[in-house]
Amino acid sequence: MNTPKFSVVIPVYNAGAELNRTLRSVLAQSLADFEVWLINDGSTDDTADRLARWVRHDARIRVIHQSNQGVSAARNRGAAQARGEWIAFMDADDLWDSHKLEQHWQFHQRHPGVDVSYAGIAFLADEHDTLQTAATCSTVPEGRLTLVQALGENPVCTCSNLVVRRAFWEKGVTFRDGMQYAEDQEWLARAIAKDGHVMGLDQVLVGYRLSPEGLSTNLEAMYSGWQQLVEDYADRFDIVPARALYCRYLARRALRAGSSPSRAWHFACEGVKTSPHAFLQDYRRGGLTLLGAMISPMLPVSLRQRLFA
Repeated sequence: MNTPKFSVVIPVYNAGAELNRTLRSVLAQSLADFEVWLINDGSTDDTADRLARWVRHDARIRVIHQSNQGVSAARNRGAAQARGEWIAFMDADDLWDSHKLEQHWQFHQRHPGVDVSYAGIAFLADEHDTLQTAATCSTVPEGRLTLVQALGENPVCTCSNLVVRRAFWEKGVTFRDGMQYAEDQEWLARAIAKDGHVMGLDQVLVGYRLSPEGLSTNLEAMYSGWQQLVEDYADRFDIVPARALYCRYLARRALRAGSSPSRAWHFACEGVKTSPHAFLQDYRRGGLTLLGAMISPMLPVSLRQRLFA
């Protein structure tokens, strides 16, 4: 059996109709040399039936059913089956640009020393948004990603944006089981701490869905998990600037996810109090985030979602 260039790993839990749109974006890739591992993590809806239909539709798709063990365990199990040179992670409700895998493949040919790559993200405010029409996109920093960047605003943002060299993954850099929040950021920080070379492509290749009801908008729990995570690296660098940047990140996330204005203001104030210099060093992000948090009660949710990335 030929070894594919990519193994796409998608954990699935009660994904519903969103899964169909996600899989269509994966199967539409211009680079077709990949396999797909779908890990059904104990879904209680019609996910199993949906997956069975997709298996019949495309021979590249493989499915594993397991009891509910959490997203990290599901990703690890899928990655353990991977045969590709590269493992591309995907969440069951996000989207990919049709050239994503091709662009990552070409990037790694140009940069053979890079172990992990990521790209820009389009924030999809509603079901009608696409990668081409989204009003806000993430910023990809130049050069090798640092630990401070990963633990601060984390430009990778989502596991749907991670492409990992399988040989690097097999060194034991797997997802930590039992984490409900920040498991992707914890993995990224650990990969960098183990001298993994992480670098971004300055192209928007991932569509990230914003949902006020979703796990990703439980900002207080995210902050609590981040504080536990960052203590592991307190002896490596000054965590104060990273804390300010992470608060800025949470403030922007609250604004674009349509959360209560008070949550954005809370995190903006916490960030400024922690380190005014770090929070405001990038004036566009820092100053506008602070201003946006101040006036957010007067802004319609739809406008907030489109102004902040």
